[in-house]
Amino acid sequence: MGVIRQQIETLEDSPIIEVFREGFGLPDLIAMWAGEPDVPTPAFICDAASKALHEGRTFYTPNRGIAPLREALLRYHKRIYGIDLPETRIALTLSGMSAVMLVAQATVQPGDNMIAITPSWPNVMRAMQINGAEVREVMLARGNEGWRLDLDAVFAAADANTRVIYLASPGNPTGWQIERPEAERLLEFCRAKNIAILSDEVYHRIVYDREVAFSFLDIATPDDPVFIVNSFSKSWAMTGWRLGWVIYPTYALSAFEKLVQFNTSGGLEFLQHGCIAALDHGEDFVKFFQDRCRVARDIANARLNAMPRVQNIPSSGAFYAMFGVEGMTDSLTFCKRAVHEARIGMAPGTSFGRGAEHLVRLCYAKSPENLNEAMDRLEKFVAGYVE
Repeated sequence: MGVIRQQIETLEDSPIIEVFREGFGLPDLIAMWAGEPDVPTPAFICDAASKALHEGRTFYTPNRGIAPLREALLRYHKRIYGIDLPETRIALTLSGMSAVMLVAQATVQPGDNMIAITPSWPNVMRAMQINGAEVREVMLARGNEGWRLDLDAVFAAADANTRVIYLASPGNPTGWQIERPEAERLLEFCRAKNIAILSDEVYHRIVYDREVAFSFLDIATPDDPVFIVNSFSKSWAMTGWRLGWVIYPTYALSAFEKLVQFNTSGGLEFLQHGCIAALDHGEDFVKFFQDRCRVARDIANARLNAMPRVQNIPSSGAFYAMFGVEGMTDSLTFCKRAVHEARIGMAPGTSFGRGAEHLVRLCYAKSPENLNEAMDRLEKFVAGYVE
């Protein structure tokens, strides 16, 4: 007998990792399984972190981030959303995923449940399970116009033990976005039931039908049960930096001070200076990256829509394409075979919960050259694919 908790022993590994293991190290493989671009972090961000490192900024920091970074985050939210936040409602986290885990630790315990709007990134559901909560999935519906939320189904899934409703907007893997009227209905329901909303807004700047995605900050009061998770990873090409932030209700300050203290005790100061540079001087890069992703999305959609047997699902945010293939029922096998037979790395839909089992996700945040080459390989692979 071991000493590992049952919740950990029985956690399902991500099928994305299974595919990654199949293709890791293959020199000619085009990797589109992970949610990151093929551009490095901009030099001005790296230079700010490097300068701080050489200045000796290598000591312990306040739990919720150094004051200049918290101030930069407040300036950013004022500029982007027109919202004034007190610095007491914001904390730096060591990755967006760390922010998710902190919210899970703050809100659920064994016997509770959370509702996840799926398809969605599996790590959030695993964080809730690690903390003892049951996960209840409510599927987005899909059609010719893309993905659609059925709020009545969400409400029906809730009961007296529901503590959290999770959504990502823009979504990973779907690119779906919640609109203000839907968000207002959801918030009204959660206020009445005392249920937390965990809103993953990591892709808030990667949108194609507006300047910035809708945020629950637009409608929530300071004491509403709303937790906003965000990250430096996507909009500023900082995936490997593993830094994010969380915004929580006014009354949760003490809880998050303690949770950050006992989980990580704060972040590296010199990296935080890179984050300040991103927030204060990164708009030109963000707009460049938005345009680059828009071009890539157009290429991916045009190529997928033209492929026989492929059913492409349109989206208006993030940088993923989700598609089905006629005759393909096992997305994990499909992706494993694509690694070896086509040298393409993609994510099986079965990774993302209910509603995506027979779909495949690929990240198109690539150069046009790499993306077109990947599409050439995919088209040939799909044409001859037989289960």
